[in-house]
Amino acid sequence: MVGSFFSGFLVYIEKDVYSLALLVLCFIVVPVLAFTDRIVFDGKRLSRTGLLSRGWSAFNGSRRRLRLADIELIETQAIRALKRGGNVYYRYRTAIRGRGISFAFASGGEGYRQMIAMILPHVPESILDNRSIELRDYLSDPKEVLMKAAFAQIPAADVLKSSFSRSRRTSKVATDELPETGQTDIDKAEYLQRLGNELRLMGRLHQALESFRRALVLKPMDARLIFDFALCLNSFAGVERDPKLGLRSIAAMRLAERRASTDGDLLERVGEAYFQLGEWRRAGKAFQSVLDHGESFLAARGMAEIALREGKLAHVIHQFATANRLAENSALRRYTRGEADYFARLNNDDEYMELEVGRVNLLESLEGGKKTVLRIASFGFAPLILGLVVEDDLFSNIGWAVTAISLLIWTALIIAVRFLSPRIPYELIDHEE
Repeated sequence: MVGSFFSGFLVYIEKDVYSLALLVLCFIVVPVLAFTDRIVFDGKRLSRTGLLSRGWSAFNGSRRRLRLADIELIETQAIRALKRGGNVYYRYRTAIRGRGISFAFASGGEGYRQMIAMILPHVPESILDNRSIELRDYLSDPKEVLMKAAFAQIPAADVLKSSFSRSRRTSKVATDELPETGQTDIDKAEYLQRLGNELRLMGRLHQALESFRRALVLKPMDARLIFDFALCLNSFAGVERDPKLGLRSIAAMRLAERRASTDGDLLERVGEAYFQLGEWRRAGKAFQSVLDHGESFLAARGMAEIALREGKLAHVIHQFATANRLAENSALRRYTRGEADYFARLNNDDEYMELEVGRVNLLESLEGGKKTVLRIASFGFAPLILGLVVEDDLFSNIGWAVTAISLLIWTALIIAVRFLSPRIPYELIDHEE
């Protein structure tokens, strides 16, 4: 899109040959590079194929492959792509990191589900964040999930929307009966709990909440069920932009925390959920509850992240060192050792600390500048279009100039952010000395 804009700009300043070359680059070369750029998993390692990745790897000697045993962290982000009626369409982006390289792929088809199904079940759970665990356990074919919802007689979102609004006003909960299937109440509750999670990942939040409500009628004391319900309620609060529902979701999470008792695995997930919601004090209490009953890699790593937010570098180093001792494989030991060494250098070397703080501050400024410049570029389209419509050279020149300069600056900022994202190697400081 940016290339097409500059191709039009070159036509405007009567540089037709350069415009044609840029147009060919945008509509032939770029699509070919994009089509051949693939992330492939052969059962043992991830690799990136394509002309661009091969050329870049040959140029700077970077890695293109990552074994499963070398994966250090897998994180998944959920982005609300579209809201239609009572349903939300999520787009998931999963990033796999290890050995200094990163592979990222986004949802949008069967290929994403196949990649998730082939990779996530075969890696240790300690490298997965909450969202990745949910995708591993509950990501299913949407058609099958909707068939299961119809079998369980879960009404459509349009029907549930009015009932939810009414129940929120009256603070009463409906008690619809489940269809007779010949299963025990526990089996029904587990079936509805899984269905609720599958519907939540699909963005069918009204139906997911109804499924969780029915499951809670059968198992009101189950801590994991309450926790899943709290996550769903929090997602629903974000979509509806309702702060009161957000507070209720946190209250439900606190109830799950109390009911979890000595369930360390659940408390770790609760602590991570608190951390993602910005409830750092509650997250610290959840992680500490786990550590009170024994040592835990995830709890130690969580305490390190909380100490980092509080600016306690000595605690960060100690917790990462503890996590390194408790790591279950070489990849996690390498990751935690690297983090402990990095923060130890920050703590012991004022010059390195100053350089890193400057880098992070500059990175934040550039990220904010990208949004500002892109907004200015969008404003420049108004006089540009007006000038072209009314054939006024003054408005056209202003529009072309503002938009072109803004997009050039935006492109430069993107490149600068990519170069500033990696941490400054400590060896560079030693070399300069």
